[in-house]
This record gives sequence, structure tokens and C-alpha cells, in this order.
Amino acid sequence: MLSPKSYPISCHFPSSFRSPVDRQNPKPRSLPLSRIPILGARSRLRTLIPRRVLGIKPVTLPLGKRGLLQICRDSVEREDFEPGLGEEEKVLAERSGDGGGSDWTSSVLLFGLWAGLMYYVFQLAPDQTPYRDMYFLQKLLNLRGDDGFVMNQVLVALWYIMGLWPLVYSMLLVPTGRSSRSKIPVWPFLLVSFFGGAYALIPYFVLWKPPPPAVGEDEIRGWPLNFLESKITAAVTVAAGMGIIIYAGLADGDMWEEFYQYFRESKFIHITCIDFSLFTAFSPFWVYNDMTARRWLNKGSWLLPIALVPFVGPALYLLLRPSLSALPVFTSSTTTEND
Repeated sequence: MLSPKSYPISCHFPSSFRSPVDRQNPKPRSLPLSRIPILGARSRLRTLIPRRVLGIKPVTLPLGKRGLLQICRDSVEREDFEPGLGEEEKVLAERSGDGGGSDWTSSVLLFGLWAGLMYYVFQLAPDQTPYRDMYFLQKLLNLRGDDGFVMNQVLVALWYIMGLWPLVYSMLLVPTGRSSRSKIPVWPFLLVSFFGGAYALIPYFVLWKPPPPAVGEDEIRGWPLNFLESKITAAVTVAAGMGIIIYAGLADGDMWEEFYQYFRESKFIHITCIDFSLFTAFSPFWVYNDMTARRWLNKGSWLLPIALVPFVGPALYLLLRPSLSALPVFTSSTTTEND
């Protein structure tokens, strides 16, 4: 994403505000102070227009208590856009609504993917060992005592890392993955994802409509953002994930062959593996969305290829990303208010 400190941004004002030019003397004269436009007098922030990925446009996160924005449009947008004074909210709505056809197409494709997955899970997935699946589930939940049976090492690792994926997505989606143009909150989907995995999150991806709402200083310091933004939480997540992956990697060849046989026969293990793949496939986009919202794309873009690494990449990004309270735009907004 273009850095506001390194690249100029052209703000297109109405033609009535352009500096008057004498036809006989082409040298422009100064504009009277009474005619200087005051756009966004109540606002303290600017937003940039990020690039699109897969037809979905992530946007920068407005930080501040009032959430009013000063709209600056770059040179690629149409020239005939002339907002009037006191129309910040209207301009923001129009700006966030452009490309609606592309968003509609993405939502339809995501819904079709989710519907196909649901059909496969309930109708086509292998289900040759339902009683063994129930036994495995009870063992993994510690509902059965020590009966002498040794659980597959790879299966145990998969079970525990699936419990960490929803936490990673919670840290990616709150607050930069929230939707200001939709009244549908993200937290119910995140809670259900601890039980239903990515199958429960895809419906929110279908309904997601950026940009995210404004975030105030009080919200950053309160629950749950203080937990999700904590570097301690990110560090524990990375350490736990690395430990689980190493534990699975230490399994011998017989363990992996046994796990592959389980994958072919067990619906529980089969759909869990697909769930892990879905979490992995969607995570790079949400890393990019969060990175763009924090205006860290120019410095953190080297993490985007690493985000393709299952679990480790997104978790490492969460550890290295700048916190919301440390962003320059947030610091400047609070300083302006204090002055």
C-alpha cells in the first residue's frame, strides 16, 4: 500500500474551489481565505485506497473516537467527483460502495463454495467407522480413562492445532475484519468456529462488507482487543503452534500411514483435515487485509509469502505486526485532541 509519507495523494476538490486564473495573465492569483474549503473539519484522519485481492477490497482502519474521515481520492479515480461541504458520511458510503459488482460476485462464489462443502461433508465424505470416530472424539476430549489404547500422534497434533486456528482468526478479524456497512457482528461466527471450524466462518466472509468501523482508544484498552492485540497472546500462540507441529513431525512413518488410512475411512478425521486446509487457504488474505488496515504493507510485505505456510505464517505475522496503539495515525489523532 502506498505510504502517505512517501507518495503524494491528490485531493480532487469541486471546480468552484479551484484557484481563479486571469485569462490575460495566466499566473494564478492566491485564493481568498473565505473561499478556502474546509473538508472534514471535524475529522483528523485520512484513508488510502488499497488494492483488491480476489475481488475483495480491504481498506485502511479509521482510528479515532468520532470515526469521521477526511476523504482524499487518488488520481486513478474519476475526475467528475465533486463532493460538497458537510458530506463526509455520504462520500464514505459511496467510496466504500464502489466495485459492488465485484463484491457481489465474490460473495456468490464464497457462498457456492460453502454450500458445496456442506453437501460434501454431510453426503459424500467417507463414513465407514462412525463408532470408532465417537471413540476417538471421547479420547481426545479426555472423556475416557486410560484403557491402554495409544492415540495416533498425528491425529492428536491435528486436534490441538485446530483449537488454535480460531484464536488466530480472532486476532486477524477483530477489529480490522469487522464490517461497518453491515449490522452483522463477527464475534458470533468466531465463537462458533471454535466448534465448527472454518465451516462456521465462511458465511461471515460472504456477508463481510468493508470498511471496518472506527476504533477508539478506550476500545483498544478494553476487552477483547487488549487480549487479542497483546504480544504475549501472539507469542504463546506461536510457541504452542510450533510445539504441536514439531510433535507431529516426530511421528514415524507407520503413524503417518495409519493417519492416512484414518483419513480415507473416518468422516471425523476427513472433514477435520479439510477444515485445516480451509483455515490455511483463507489466512493469507486476512493477513493482507489486516496489514493494509494497519498501513504496514510497505514494511511488512515480506511476511505475505510466509503467510502461506500453514499456521506458522499467520501466527508469526500476529507476533510481528504493529499494535493499533503504536500506529502513527493513532498517536497523531490523540495528540490533536489533547491540543
